[in-house]
Amino acid sequence: MDIIEAGFAFASPGDFEAVSKIAQVVGTEDGPVICSLARAKQDDIKAAAAAIKPAVKGRIHTFLATSDIHLKYKLKKTREEVLSIAEEMVAYAKTFTHDIEFSPEDAGRSDPEFLYQVLERVIAAGATTVNIPDTVGYTTPSEFGGLIKGIKANVPNIDQAIISVHGHNDLGLAVANFLEAVKNGARQLECTINGIGERAGNAALEELVMALHVRRQYFNPFLGRDVDSEAALTNIDTKQIYKTSRLVSNLTGMLVQPNKAIVGTNAFAHESGIHQDGVLKNKLTYEIMDAQSIGLTENQIVLGKHSGRNAFRTRLKELGFEMSENDLNKAFVRFKEVADKKKEITDWDLEALVNDEIQQTPDLFKLELVQVSCGSNASPTATVTLRNPQGEELTDAAIGTGPVDAVYKAINRVVNVPNNLIEFSVQSVTAGIDAIGEVTIRLKYEEKIYSGRSANTDIIVASAQAYVNALNKLYGALLSKQKQQITA
Repeated sequence: MDIIEAGFAFASPGDFEAVSKIAQVVGTEDGPVICSLARAKQDDIKAAAAAIKPAVKGRIHTFLATSDIHLKYKLKKTREEVLSIAEEMVAYAKTFTHDIEFSPEDAGRSDPEFLYQVLERVIAAGATTVNIPDTVGYTTPSEFGGLIKGIKANVPNIDQAIISVHGHNDLGLAVANFLEAVKNGARQLECTINGIGERAGNAALEELVMALHVRRQYFNPFLGRDVDSEAALTNIDTKQIYKTSRLVSNLTGMLVQPNKAIVGTNAFAHESGIHQDGVLKNKLTYEIMDAQSIGLTENQIVLGKHSGRNAFRTRLKELGFEMSENDLNKAFVRFKEVADKKKEITDWDLEALVNDEIQQTPDLFKLELVQVSCGSNASPTATVTLRNPQGEELTDAAIGTGPVDAVYKAINRVVNVPNNLIEFSVQSVTAGIDAIGEVTIRLKYEEKIYSGRSANTDIIVASAQAYVNALNKLYGALLSKQKQQITA
């Protein structure tokens, strides 16, 4: 990755700490540029500068709206005032670092002539990157490409800055817009793993990278390269894409839809008989890229209940997991438990088990027992036993509309932490009646969301564990808040 925009330092102490930590750990000499977002305000810019200070290469990204609708209703400022503020704040940011990015927010709906003026002024003030955002996902590819083309033709000093693009996917056009922007001169693409982001999300990194990878011959001329050049167009190691996608999905609790391009579980699956026949004869008939190019392996069945710790460790290393001895031991115990229930353990199963064991969840409440009773003419009833942070075992029972509902109600009675369950989903990791079920849930408390995830051949157990994981995060946040208040 060339640049990581790690957060909005002024937004909250948590964001400041995240940016600063990433700058310290990742912002090394051979690492990426670490960037913090900041409104065109002195306090924002100061906070951003302080947060990125540990990085060897730091960037401040400041922004100010330029569309008439934003000027009238949000900023309540004239065009002249916006021009002055943008120029002044870029110059102020320049006193902290030489690497400054400026975004004219809602550029997609801004008057092009005014946009040209703003960009010329901020580049003169020291902006080294100008980012053109389609903030509300409004433009079409031809319009967005035309906007970039117009900027190149009408901003006199545009050669002194890199043109970047930022886009949302409200109409499902973000990736297409970006690719058109590349053809017209954009050289920085602001994107996210799995396309996560505000509303319908942002342009998806994995789709952009693989589009540029698979269609190199098409894009080469637009980048001044020989049409037949095989040189990569980005610095991304594509074999890390799938693993990174799964990591982000697990940490955010936001599942990837099965038919999602590149990283969806069906992306390389073939059900149609015609497709299957063609792929068996030659993969190129229905596959434009190799699954291995994004880090998937074709060798799915590798381990069973007689496999030893060394084979287990070796396979995990091949899958890209670097684990401490303690984490490895915990994962191996889980592996043996599942191997006794399943004849064959696939790479997908291994990944689910390992991620389940090593996810960073505060170990406050621990699930000791879950038992349910349900049927067509019975009231679903659940009994749960949890060990609380003090080490005491607490047991309670509840009736629900179904077994999972009963389990969650029983857990709530034990933990007694107010929350609102906003998402519950179950996915099968592999095919078959003995498949591991992956449960992901998201809880909301006040304005924050806490996710939990677990995997087990018993989806009721997985559901209970996922819920406890999320509650532990919520409970840990409440404890941390209480400590801060006491300190204050």
